[in-house]
Amino acid sequence: MRGLYGWGKNIVRNYGWTNVIKKLMNKETKYVYNLGVKFERSDVTIYNPSQLSDSHLLEYSNLSDGLHLKEAIKNILIPRVVGTPNHGIVRQYIVQSLRDLDWHVELDNFHDTAPILGNLHFSNIIATLNPQAERFLVLACHYDSKYMPGDKEFVGATDSAVPCAMLLNLAKVLQEKLKPFQNSKLSLMLLFFDGEEAFHQWGPTDSIYGARHLAKRWHKEGKLDRIDMLVLLDLLGAPDPAFFSFFSNTEQWYMRLVDLETRVSKQHLFERYVNSGVVQHDPSRYFQPQALRNSQVEDDHIPFLRRNVPVLHLIPMPFPSVWHTTDDNENVIDYATTNNLALVIRLFTLEYLLGGGTKEA
Repeated sequence: MRGLYGWGKNIVRNYGWTNVIKKLMNKETKYVYNLGVKFERSDVTIYNPSQLSDSHLLEYSNLSDGLHLKEAIKNILIPRVVGTPNHGIVRQYIVQSLRDLDWHVELDNFHDTAPILGNLHFSNIIATLNPQAERFLVLACHYDSKYMPGDKEFVGATDSAVPCAMLLNLAKVLQEKLKPFQNSKLSLMLLFFDGEEAFHQWGPTDSIYGARHLAKRWHKEGKLDRIDMLVLLDLLGAPDPAFFSFFSNTEQWYMRLVDLETRVSKQHLFERYVNSGVVQHDPSRYFQPQALRNSQVEDDHIPFLRRNVPVLHLIPMPFPSVWHTTDDNENVIDYATTNNLALVIRLFTLEYLLGGGTKEA
């Protein structure tokens, strides 16, 4: 299982909110509970970063391909445990999809020993528009699925077929808009981690195999400084997700997501926005203008975070109810929510790249 990495009690600063944000918040709810751990909510800083113009927001919002997104999900939505033939099929699908779109793709291959299954071959997939860029915005997810004993079939729709498909769809939909970043100093990287799931019990040596290996390798090679920010997507696709800001040093970028969601909503560009009725949230929005500071979910970002890479972790709190069960299949996917989130992430990516971003200290 995915564990929780405790930070202990952190001091959280409170900031004044705009009246708009105040009206969105449920003032009575101060805590979020997940996997038995209590997360304290707090106000987040209100930033005013450079924004896409209204005309660009409308233009880029009209760039979509829902059929491609569904096709990508279906191609990944098979059991894909490390070391199995299906794992290789999904890896090749991701690699070929990106190469067909003129991305530079390399594999970070290595071996490691896992409980139950023994020595395994792992492959992180690293796709870049410009391998020689000085700086990268990195969008990441994991493409393996969890090993389950017996005859259980786990396809991991939210965990993490949908996030993988979202990144492939982003590359497809934004193909023309991303061409300038094939020769720019700031460019985009898509990173598909292998071996995120534990094979027996989540722990320091049985989990996030690919992320641990790649963070260590890039640290030795001096490549981590080229990462502006690692944006990690996980457990996406179920209805009614709620996201929060976990880290103060990427809070300004998280607030871009809050702002983009608000702007797109006002333009009525979302599908069936926002609440499906399955779970009631107050307020009814995806990106909550609040922070969770006391603990964090363990995931592929941890080895990078420990090496001072700025991280933006897009994972819903609480987790989808089907997490790590065989019910995490296509039936749980809410395609309206999935398309809406994919749109916000695409707009965020363009806003960051076109604005030039700023390297976090």
